[in-house]
Amino acid sequence: MTLTVVILTKNEGRHIERALESVAQVASNCYVVDSGSTDGTVEIAQSKGAIVLHNPWVNYASQFNWALAQLPKDTDWVFRLDADEVITLELEEEIRGKLPVVPPHICGIFVSRRIHFLGCPIRWGGVFPVQVLRIFRHGYAHCENRWMDEHIVSQGGSIKISGEIIDDNHNSLTWWTDKHNSYASREVVDILNQEYNFTPIETIASLRGGQQASIKRWIKEKVYSRLPCGFRALMYFLYRYIFRLGFLDGRAGTDFHFLQGFWYRYLVDAKLREVKVHMKSSGVDVTDAISAVLGIEVSSAQSKKATQLASEPHAR
Repeated sequence: MTLTVVILTKNEGRHIERALESVAQVASNCYVVDSGSTDGTVEIAQSKGAIVLHNPWVNYASQFNWALAQLPKDTDWVFRLDADEVITLELEEEIRGKLPVVPPHICGIFVSRRIHFLGCPIRWGGVFPVQVLRIFRHGYAHCENRWMDEHIVSQGGSIKISGEIIDDNHNSLTWWTDKHNSYASREVVDILNQEYNFTPIETIASLRGGQQASIKRWIKEKVYSRLPCGFRALMYFLYRYIFRLGFLDGRAGTDFHFLQGFWYRYLVDAKLREVKVHMKSSGVDVTDAISAVLGIEVSSAQSKKATQLASEPHAR
């Protein structure tokens, strides 16, 4: 039973060696799909035995689905791992012990994911650990076609195993805020797509099945999205920081809950307003406004490619 780890990279020289070493005992092979690193990421990955592929970046979903299409047809299981993540010894043991005996009807495996922010674990606020589908049978799952907050969609049954993935990024706070500024623009594209339907929409939102990610997405799309812009960001922060005891995470936790729970969510709302104001004042359609305001080109070719990769069956 083989397990192939897939990691997407761009300038992850600070993290890639650690990520590859953390899965060395469970991975049959590792594929690193790079989109133009200039910091030695490729060389480090190759030195650790990874197979490095190159592909231009559009968004995470299209890049990951492209990577799946490059894997050998005899690949059994795939493990999606981010470059700044590592797995715990408990998860390593669970994978080694349980993966070979997973029943045939099970196609996806959920694991828990936690985050460290500025070197400190985030334990409160009701956001971690989060259950994510990261291990799946090749050919029976894909990454949902979204610009932000994408999840793996499995075609069969699923199970949960213990052990955790730890997201522990060592970059600076300036890097973090720059990244989330970009994330905010991408999330606005998804929000506008829900309203204007300019590209195929895919979502895991559901109250059925009891999956944590599906329930959270449903609440976000059906409840949170209908609250007043700006106000909803404040309410979400207060919910996390006060009612879910986020203040117990200390100084680093306060920074995290404020920046990720309020600043980021407010930034999404502000950018959403900016795009809609531009549409109204300039008389352009939504995709032209996205291009002018956010600098994101939502081309039909990109959407068609992402949709095709997401729905394409893989021969086994």
